[in-house]
Amino acid sequence: MAEATTKKASLPKEVFAVDVPNHELLKLAYDSYLANARLASATTKQRGEVRGGGKKPWKQKGTGRARFGSSRNPIWRGGGIVFGPRGNENYTKKLSKTSKRVAVRQALTLANEAKKIVVKDITTTGKTAEVAKFLADNKFERKTLIVVDKKSPEIIRATSNLQQVRLVSAMYLNVFDILNADHIVVANAALPVITEWLTKEEA
Repeated sequence: MAEATTKKASLPKEVFAVDVPNHELLKLAYDSYLANARLASATTKQRGEVRGGGKKPWKQKGTGRARFGSSRNPIWRGGGIVFGPRGNENYTKKLSKTSKRVAVRQALTLANEAKKIVVKDITTTGKTAEVAKFLADNKFERKTLIVVDKKSPEIIRATSNLQQVRLVSAMYLNVFDILNADHIVVANAALPVITEWLTKEEA
């Protein structure tokens, strides 16, 4: 049986109560996450790669029509694509580590202000039903982000089949998951890890 223990853990103000002057940095971090996860899977064929078009459509002169050498010309239907995606595009957007940490702190602050964050420990033997009961008992019926200090095989197995649950290690917290979560469950052991990571100064 999954057990949840609640402790009066005070959320550090330097992480969960920072100033959020605007949402510009949050937007940059959100877009950066999506862009970095984007795969360049779309590919198009140029005129030299399209099948067919070996024969000249009509003779060069005397027809009154425009001259064409191939029916696979890009302006023809079924022809090649000009300047289309080639599968080697780089969509990544770079954001400095400092900016990422500031953005995560701002996202956590907004979530804390909205009273989405609870600090609870979840112990499970790896059964999905145990975590499902924990969510039902706490009325976490929508998207729930569970933050742990370290993913154990049991918690991974227990949450992998729950569609509304997202499990993440403290060091991999990101703006996208935080802003899209309706509830955020932070393990007690994950709280100091988050605090140390987000308040660490760059050398």
